[in-house]
Amino acid sequence: MKIRKLVLVGPVRLSGEVQISGSKNATLPIMAGALLAQERCVLHNVPRLKDVETMARLLRVLGMEVKEDYPTLTITPRRAKKTLAPYSIVRTMRGSFCVLGPLLARHKRAQVSLPGGCVIGVRPVDLHLKGLAELGAQIKVEGGYVIASTRGLKGAKIYLGGMFGSSVLATANVMMASTLADGVTIIENAACEPEIEDLARFLNKMGAKISGAGTPWIRIEGVKRLTGAEHTVIPDRIEAGTFLIAGAMTRGDVVLKGADPQHLGAVLDLLKRTGVGLKVYRDGRIRVKGKRRIISQNVATLPYPGFPTDLQAQFMAMMSIADGTSVITERIYPDRFMHVPELNRMGANIKREGPYAVVQGVRHLKGAPVMASDLRASAALVLAGLSAKGRTDISRIYHLERGYERLKEKLKGLGAELWEEKE
Repeated sequence: MKIRKLVLVGPVRLSGEVQISGSKNATLPIMAGALLAQERCVLHNVPRLKDVETMARLLRVLGMEVKEDYPTLTITPRRAKKTLAPYSIVRTMRGSFCVLGPLLARHKRAQVSLPGGCVIGVRPVDLHLKGLAELGAQIKVEGGYVIASTRGLKGAKIYLGGMFGSSVLATANVMMASTLADGVTIIENAACEPEIEDLARFLNKMGAKISGAGTPWIRIEGVKRLTGAEHTVIPDRIEAGTFLIAGAMTRGDVVLKGADPQHLGAVLDLLKRTGVGLKVYRDGRIRVKGKRRIISQNVATLPYPGFPTDLQAQFMAMMSIADGTSVITERIYPDRFMHVPELNRMGANIKREGPYAVVQGVRHLKGAPVMASDLRASAALVLAGLSAKGRTDISRIYHLERGYERLKEKLKGLGAELWEEKE
């Protein structure tokens, strides 16, 4: 594999319009949900990303035909009933673990590798296994694989609270499995994220009977079979938040098209408090105008509708050049601070104390060679490079391709100076 790095030259003032792509975090479980269908499913507004291509590859291994004609995917079941999700694929992307519930419900058995993905700390699958076991699955873990079987899933009342709150993927896995269970399932302390709502809308189009998605209390009445469906994926709120922060951080003037402002309440509120100019138009466009002075703000990541952990690194990059001191608290993944030493290499003044990062704003950042550790840390380093003086070289840019569609092209369209080079 050719090893590449991303080179940026700053500072730059971003200006113009940018189209927000479909949501990666909604697409992946919806693709897994297509395993439940007995007919073809057609998905629209699907982003062309490494993670989506990886999930498509996994579905093919599991016996599905997947036609990739972005932004549309067509997923058609074949006769083969394959239930092994191999380590070689699942280890590369945590989202692929959500095939466990659909495989178990549809075929009464599943063998799925324990997941991988970004290295941002321990993210256990205990809530997934707890929920499926309470539906009547027999589960064991052997040789790095979860092996699950059932004679028939039964509806149950399931509490999905964890140490750091609700789990989006566990909610998705249990909700999908429950659609074909006998009886009614109640999920308490369910994740409320828009991606869960979108998955429920897709499953209901297939004939599922789900109510309460988007609240902590989801009710699923099991049905005998699910048909195919056609569905349009929601916009990516994390991509939208990243571009909002980019516009603010570079003192730019950026208009987002295709985002859903209703999914960005906590982000918009926090940005307003930093002194940024924001306007939401009736057609859903969002305009961000950066100011010369950025006012420092404290923030804690929380499950939706709180401030998302997937924007913590990007907001920290912005706070690194704000006036004053801010404290950023990570309450979802306490170890998600691997971007701190890289931002400090660029002249930031950040000190970590357990789940807290104390950020003392500096006048400006300076370009430097840095290394991306995970998807959202990569985005934070890109934002830092856009606002920094001089040249920034970011290694391991393959992380960006997992979660941001055509990021380089979109940034160039806003006036950024960036290109790729071989390492």
